[in-house]
Amino acid sequence: MRRIAYLTGTRADFGLMVSTLRRLQAMPGVEVSTFVTGMHLSAAYGDTVREVEASGLPIAASVPVNIDERTPEAMANAIGDTVQGLTRALAVHRPDLLLLLGDRGEMLAGAIAALHLGIPIAHLHGGERSGTVDEPVRHAITKLSHLHLVASEESRDRVIRMGELPEHVHVVGAPGLDEIVGRKPSAREALLHRLGLPAGARYALVLFHPVVQEAGDAGAQTRALLQAVRDEVLSQGLHAVWLAPNADAGSGAIVQEMQRATGDRLHCLTHVPRADYLDALEGAELLAGNSSSGIIEAASFGTPVVNVGTRQRLRQRNANTIDCGTDTAQIAAALREAVGHGRYSRENVYGDGRAGERIAELLGTHPLPRSLLDKTNAY
Repeated sequence: MRRIAYLTGTRADFGLMVSTLRRLQAMPGVEVSTFVTGMHLSAAYGDTVREVEASGLPIAASVPVNIDERTPEAMANAIGDTVQGLTRALAVHRPDLLLLLGDRGEMLAGAIAALHLGIPIAHLHGGERSGTVDEPVRHAITKLSHLHLVASEESRDRVIRMGELPEHVHVVGAPGLDEIVGRKPSAREALLHRLGLPAGARYALVLFHPVVQEAGDAGAQTRALLQAVRDEVLSQGLHAVWLAPNADAGSGAIVQEMQRATGDRLHCLTHVPRADYLDALEGAELLAGNSSSGIIEAASFGTPVVNVGTRQRLRQRNANTIDCGTDTAQIAAALREAVGHGRYSRENVYGDGRAGERIAELLGTHPLPRSLLDKTNAY
């Protein structure tokens, strides 16, 4: 029996991975568990551990950390606390493989703990560029990992140039697209009701996270985005559904500005389940902010995206992405362009919606010899 553990810290990463994890769980000779930490265990972020529980995937351990302070110091301390908690949990459960996704601090903590315990690590979405603190964290996880499951050929080439063995780097696509391709959206009026919108409403989604190096500017950036949304979205008779940010440094200022602004046609929500979020993304006139879901998933719906600021500035783009700075005039101009353009084609450089089957096949069958742990640069 091959025992695979997935580390999850946010509603976002678990939503991207749940269908793949279920596919893995259904494979003969494979046992899947989860290690839960971060925002999942916070009431302020919706107690989303309940979604992990509802998925039917067993939780091997929960590792609570302090995410309430929302400062750079607290983020660094949380990584250290997560390393300690995960080290204890992994030492007890000792999976054959630890699966990590992306670039968040808890994923880096998982890589540090597993590497020192001699547990092979598989990393998803390595080799991508984004800028900000996310990029060096993502590359650090790549260098600590043993198997690399990347979304595109461009990312594969970058991981190999980082010194990883080509035979350990596999293009699988983005698992977040698997639930999009071929899906049937729920009835629009039922979705509008769940989002708190009136019948027949047209709306924009807004999802804006802080940039850690710009945490002191998060409030001002949010006010600029809010004003542009008022000028170019609300003034056109549309509603705006603004979703709460992650727990990174600066997020407190974003939440404060959201709470002050909530009112007529501006609806602020703490958490939207993954299925509802995908329905909302498909039905929206546009998505504004700086979420990776705008860069990766929105293209599969053809939804226009206004990408604000530096958080995703170096990511591989689809045609639906309109980039802008963080001042009101630049955001407003991008919003006008997005509203005026309408839907884009559904071509997506991040994959074809079959990542889960490729990931399951690779992780269920790839040899895991002890020599895999002996990492050296390939050059």
